Amino acid sequence: MLTPEEWQVLVLSLKVSGVAMGAALPIAFALAWMLARWRFPGKVLLDALVHLPLVLPPVVTGWLLLIAFGTNGPLGRFFADWLGLTFIFRWTGAALAAAVMALPLMVRAMRLSIEAVDRRLESAARTLGAGRWRTFASVTLPLAMPGVLAGLVLGLARSIGEFGATITFASNIPGETQTLPLAIYSALQMPGSEWQVTRLAVLSILVSVVALVASEWLARRSGQGSAHHAL
Repeated sequence: MLTPEEWQVLVLSLKVSGVAMGAALPIAFALAWMLARWRFPGKVLLDALVHLPLVLPPVVTGWLLLIAFGTNGPLGRFFADWLGLTFIFRWTGAALAAAVMALPLMVRAMRLSIEAVDRRLESAARTLGAGRWRTFASVTLPLAMPGVLAGLVLGLARSIGEFGATITFASNIPGETQTLPLAIYSALQMPGSEWQVTRLAVLSILVSVVALVASEWLARRSGQGSAHHAL
């Protein structure tokens, strides 16, 4: 059984990940759509920037977030002045770091799903009188939805396991920014906390495995659905 403090860590982790996914989902889908369907100068550069958090050390990503969204950062000052939203030493900062680190995985899964949609079905819908938005809502989005959901689940798993960018940008504050990985790190620093580390590690593994299995199932369903429509 988990202690009240460990339940608090789990709830905070789910809260941070849920908010991160809610904020990242529309941005990830828009970027995936642009990379899958549009042709424009600088597309290769945009693709590289989107996937940069995958190859950068997470600490560097956290440092860049600190520069941009810190108290004196341009974006941090904007959000504080206009929306009353601060990120430093707040759970919102942990959510922002989680969203940034999960974004590349989400974009990639969604982009592959959008690219797999048979454009002939969209053309047929337009020929039958459907407008652009109706075609998108009734044909494109349903066919791409399994990939969108797979990207969302993958992003959720990645955000739950986020450590480096979070501790650099939002710090490790119990009850405020201490998510599962940070709680495990803190417990490792204390003598005699082996059982606490074990409980939190097993919990983290279970959550990640469930997310990955769900993502794989959705990806397979997406592939089967694309093959069915192609026939």
